[in-house]
Order: sequence, then structure tokens, then C-alpha cells
Amino acid sequence: MSTATASPFRQPKAVWAVAFACVISFMGIGLVDPILPALATQLQATPAQVSLLFTSYLLITAVMMLVTGWVSSRIGAKATLLTGLTIIVVFAALAGASGSIGEIVGFRAGWGLGNALFIATSLAVIVASASGGFAGAIILYETALGVGIALGPLVGGLLGSVSWRAPFFGVAVLMAIALIATLVLLDKTPKPAKKIGLLDPIKALRHRSLATIAVTAFAYNWGV
Repeated sequence: MSTATASPFRQPKAVWAVAFACVISFMGIGLVDPILPALATQLQATPAQVSLLFTSYLLITAVMMLVTGWVSSRIGAKATLLTGLTIIVVFAALAGASGSIGEIVGFRAGWGLGNALFIATSLAVIVASASGGFAGAIILYETALGVGIALGPLVGGLLGSVSWRAPFFGVAVLMAIALIATLVLLDKTPKPAKKIGLLDPIKALRHRSLATIAVTAFAYNWGV
């Protein structure tokens, strides 16, 4: 007697809308890598200023993830997703319209804020909406993560061959599509019965295994 296993890729349209947004969101991490030489030359940026394009983005993303649960528990998961996507669209477009490296660094920081709100909430939404079970939802999320990170430098290079502004505007357009799809296809999510405190993520580090993973991840990203 055999039992059928649910495919992680047979999911409602809402899950695919969020997964698509995940791909574009993770794509933004490496998107600027291929256009760094062009930014340094055309905007007369120093190596330190160019490095800040990554630092401002990743730093704000990391810090703001600590408060995303606090926000989501008060306005709901869907509203948090839509807010994050909207922020990414706005700041990606502003980065593309920038005239100096300092402006791009600042707008990348704003982009990181939207990224934190979206990434920290998207997995919970996929798990809650998926029809293939918890394992299937995790597989789909990890697939979106891998595809996004892999496509980032490729898309950045292709669009960057046109102009250094094109990758930023490209992300803005794709995220706008994901925003509309999420707004239309994802049902309204109820607010959690229990609100999360601002210090709850820090208190969770009392768990030794979680603290070990956090320190290892911090050391890895710092080394990279």
C-alpha cells in the first residue's frame, strides 16, 4: 500500500505570489555587485563608499528584523508584507534616480528596511497558506531564496550593461508586480492573539542552540 506525497510545488496562487516576491527580494542582495565598477567610475566613489552599498543594506536589514515581529503582531502579516514591498519599490526606484553615491547608500538602507519587514514575515505567510504541509512550504521558501541569490548578480550584470541605473529600476518594477499580486491573491491575515514585545527576539537568545547559530551567522557574514 502506497501513500501519495504532496508536492511542495502544488500551492495556492497566494503562495506563489509571495514566493515570487521572495526571489526578487533575495535577488536584491547581489544585484549591485556587477555594477560596482561603473558606480565607482561614473559617480567617482571611493572603495569605502562602494562597500557601504552592501553594509547599509545588510546592517539595516539585520537590525530591523529584530522589530519585524513586533510590527507584524500589531498590523497583521499581510499588512507587514505589503508595507515591506512598498518600501522596497520606493527606495529601489529612488536609488535608480540618484545622482551621487551617498544618495544610493542612503536609499539602499531604506531598501534594507523594507527587505527586513518582508523577509521576516514571508516564511510565516507561506507556511500558513501552503497546501503541501510545513515541509513543502520550507522547501518552496528555500528554493526561492536560492534562486534569488543566484539570479542577483546575473540580472545585475545584464541590466547593468545598459546602465547602472537599470538594475535598481528593474527591481522596482518586479517588486511592484509582486506587490500587486500579493495584494490581490493573498487573503487578509488575522492579527496574532498575542503581541510580540520588542525585547522578545533578544530574550530568545537564551536558548543555547539559537544563540550558537546567531553567533556563527554573524561571524560568517562579517568574514564575507
